[in-house]
Amino acid sequence: MTAQAKREYLQAIYGRYRQASRAEKHRMLDEGCQITGYHRKYILRRLNGPGLTAPARPRRRAATYSPAVIDALAAIWEVAGYPWSLRLKALLPLWLPWARKRFRLSASVERQLRSISPRQIDRRLGPRKRQLTRRLYGRTKPGTLLKHHIPIKTDHWDVTVPGFTELDLVAHCGASAAGEFAHSLNIVDIQTAWTETRAVLGKSQGRVQGALDEIRQALPFRLEGIDSDNGSEFINAQLYRYCQQHRIQFTRGRPYKKDDNAHIEQKNWTHVRKLVGYLRYDTPAAVAALNELYAHELRLFQNLFLPSVKLRRKVRVGARLRRQYHAPQTPLDRLRACPTADAKTVAALTALRARLDPFELSATIDRKLERLFTLGSPEAQAPPAPTTPPAPASPPPARLPRPRRGGFPPLRYGRAAQRPARSGGTTTPGSRVTSQMARRS
Repeated sequence: MTAQAKREYLQAIYGRYRQASRAEKHRMLDEGCQITGYHRKYILRRLNGPGLTAPARPRRRAATYSPAVIDALAAIWEVAGYPWSLRLKALLPLWLPWARKRFRLSASVERQLRSISPRQIDRRLGPRKRQLTRRLYGRTKPGTLLKHHIPIKTDHWDVTVPGFTELDLVAHCGASAAGEFAHSLNIVDIQTAWTETRAVLGKSQGRVQGALDEIRQALPFRLEGIDSDNGSEFINAQLYRYCQQHRIQFTRGRPYKKDDNAHIEQKNWTHVRKLVGYLRYDTPAAVAALNELYAHELRLFQNLFLPSVKLRRKVRVGARLRRQYHAPQTPLDRLRACPTADAKTVAALTALRARLDPFELSATIDRKLERLFTLGSPEAQAPPAPTTPPAPASPPPARLPRPRRGGFPPLRYGRAAQRPARSGGTTTPGSRVTSQMARRS
């Protein structure tokens, strides 16, 4: 007998029980215990209490944000590369004029999108965020030359003008580090968070220095200083002379201390690894495709339309360390606030942002990523087998040797085996980093 049926039975005998004699009540209680299985005292309390009604449903406040609002918010969140709630809240006013045309938003939906809070964004988009995974790894080899000429910087950045940067290389070697493959030279400005990236095949000193020179000319401000790790691609005489020639401050972090370059380590993940995934790119065509992406739509999308946050200070509350951040801003907005920024350059970038459609930029980036994925390979190409004349026929051996115990079959990597496992350190066959998954942040 279900709980609903027991409740209906007690409701049916409630009126008769209240008007019955003592003997009839005794009989009805015996019958109720046999039918429902309830304790006699429980039935007494229910029948002697107020009228039996269906349990009242808990009162809930009506939903403030309609499904149309959440659908529009999720669409903007996806196109923007899955930023977290505080950054998504900051970019909504900048994106809504274009979203109004693309999604045909009503006035009430747009008003609700402007009023939704970051906490509410977290609650409404929470189930979609649990699908994110991450993995970091590098191929840095220490350099030994000129270390005594390049000072170590371990203190926190205390700059108020743009131009002081951190830089690093991101390897695109896939499942094998053998041979020559592409690297992404990533550089981030400390004051404005302006990020530029260029791809090189290999990491020779000349190619890295050439990519840095191209980035220096593309920056909307003068390059004042660089801070790198201790890899030989940076700690070399060629780059050292280049920095002296252009009056660029050159510092480095401590060996094996990634926290000394925390800003660029974060951008390596958000601006490179999550974008292009873990495939191997080892051809000039792949490097050209990477640079076609880095030097055009991607730099405009990330620097003009995506806000980021900067740490203001850390406050210790008991045993916890609470971080307080500045309001989210795009790198262009931070550059506009700098008094030393070139007015003509800032005005040109501001006018360019007013003309560009972020949704079109995002679609173009996705198309270029799809083409780039076709140029990648999960592992290095196997060397061709040597051509040797066939051996003369010989009788088969009488007994084959037994396989060694404890031997393992060789690892196999498929084309889709580049997405990292949740535990890190290994790759999971059968998964693929798609363009949208790769651009989450």
